[in-house]
Amino acid sequence: MPVLPAILNAIGTAVPDHDIHASFLDWAEARLDGRTRAVFARMAARAGIRHRWSVLPAGALGGGFYAPERFPSTAARMALYAEAAPDLAMAAIGRLAEQVPLDGITHLVVASCTGFVAPGIDQIVAARLGLSPGVERTLVGYMGCYAAIAALRLAYHIARSEPGARVLVVTVELSTLHLQDETRLEPLLAMLQFGDGAAAALVTGDGAGLALERPFSVALPDSEALIRWTIGDQGFAMHLSGEVPGRIATALGDPALAATLLDGAPTAWAVHAGGRSILDAVEGALGLPPDALADSRAVLDSFGNMSSATLMFVLARQLARGVDGAGVALAFGPGLAAEGIRFRRTA
Repeated sequence: MPVLPAILNAIGTAVPDHDIHASFLDWAEARLDGRTRAVFARMAARAGIRHRWSVLPAGALGGGFYAPERFPSTAARMALYAEAAPDLAMAAIGRLAEQVPLDGITHLVVASCTGFVAPGIDQIVAARLGLSPGVERTLVGYMGCYAAIAALRLAYHIARSEPGARVLVVTVELSTLHLQDETRLEPLLAMLQFGDGAAAALVTGDGAGLALERPFSVALPDSEALIRWTIGDQGFAMHLSGEVPGRIATALGDPALAATLLDGAPTAWAVHAGGRSILDAVEGALGLPPDALADSRAVLDSFGNMSSATLMFVLARQLARGVDGAGVALAFGPGLAAEGIRFRRTA
């Protein structure tokens, strides 16, 4: 039986209207004392981020949604997620539809870890698009930043096993709904990374784009405490340890894992823009040239870390500029684990 291809044909991306990065810096610095404020300002300046976008207006910090001494409940955050996440997902799908026709969708895969609503985002999107009731839907939840790989991997397996499959993949994250009432440096530095965004992709068995090949997954031992979501009465509290970049560098320094990633001599790298130090760790551990992660750094600069949507923004840049040769898409998240998939440009 012939092996069917899986082609990532196109990606559409969307962010909300409100750039909240500068207002967040002011808000966070006001919560710190003189010594830690100086450390925060220095690290924020080195973060490689100039813009992050939110469904909340800049005035929501220090008033409104995040009023002092009255941070919103998890219920209030989920109510806003249920309203805003489908809208942002549909905006990304609209950008995708400008590039490729979306008729005949057979499968819908949606990834999100920053909210919960039932009926799910998958059902809401399917209804708004007028998809057939027989469309097969899958919701990839709470896998964090590497959920884009999990969603693409599922689309890869579907396209390779079902002739004529047309898989719509959507990632949507509203990370800024989960700011915490913190005055400690490390949690504020973690919150500094995150923004809102959505992406939509079409994966089929034919056409031009990026041919997806050979997904892989690696769990790093004794690292489960380094990246965590804790769901409490005031949203989802992110714990992002400062040890993460070092652990990633150590893991990638293992000859067996490095050989796996470098197999086929990839010349294109789509690495999840989880933070400047993470990108530096990947670049240094694998001995990549200085411009190898330029697309990832550009996404970090303009959007911050949008959890599962981030890697899709990087791949969208590579599709737009027509990368050649073999490539690797790589993301890190809770576990601590690395998820990846190889790709190659196809005419």
